[in-house]
Amino acid sequence: MRAANAGDTVAYRHLLQAITPVLRRVVQARGAGLGPETCEDVVQDVLLAIHTKRHTWVETAPLRPWLYAIARHKVVDAFRARGRRVEVAIEDFAQGLAAPQGPDPMAGRDMEKLLGALEPRAADILRGFGLRGETTAETAARLGMSEGAVRVALHRGLRALAQLRERMIE
Repeated sequence: MRAANAGDTVAYRHLLQAITPVLRRVVQARGAGLGPETCEDVVQDVLLAIHTKRHTWVETAPLRPWLYAIARHKVVDAFRARGRRVEVAIEDFAQGLAAPQGPDPMAGRDMEKLLGALEPRAADILRGFGLRGETTAETAARLGMSEGAVRVALHRGLRALAQLRERMIE
């Protein structure tokens, strides 16, 4: 560091190459909850701070405590910037969070809520097509309607359902 402060660029490059892995381990240890990308950003911040503030290092003092103090402060800054938000990588929990195969149990409840807001015949037609998988002919026979009337009612019901959904989103 003394040589780097005296203007020796080769010595400065060697210094940075030597301290970067050490600083990376320090930041990862102190910033365990930050995540790998944020830790790497902190390492870069530390290196930048060392570069801009290297003139403040007292040449008679040991270098390591000065470097560690900068790293410690940058980790604290990263935690402050994150705030109360906790970031956890989903990959850490992917195995334990695997959803069981099959339909979403909540989807039916949400659909029934929307269908309940429709006119009863339109809701019945939509249930027949969407939930029971009926054809136009089957629905027409069950309800005593023509197939054309079922198709018209289906399209009107779908339009009303889309409008309900839009109002719920707003």
